[in-house]
Amino acid sequence: MSKYYLTAFSKAGEHLVNETLEATSDNEAKEIGMKKLEEKELLNHPSRIVKSSGGLVHFHP
Repeated sequence: MSKYYLTAFSKAGEHLVNETLEATSDNEAKEIGMKKLEEKELLNHPSRIVKSSGGLVHFHP
């Protein structure tokens, strides 16, 4: 399992979500992260999912 970080921001730049995820692949991490954003009604906010090693998995400006 790899560690990933999910972050979502308000339009003013405040952190709305800053969570750690564990997943076996980038695709699984993106699925988990997108579900969390959907549950929190944050799909239309700027967000990103990054690997602990530094790779970008998802970015929404």
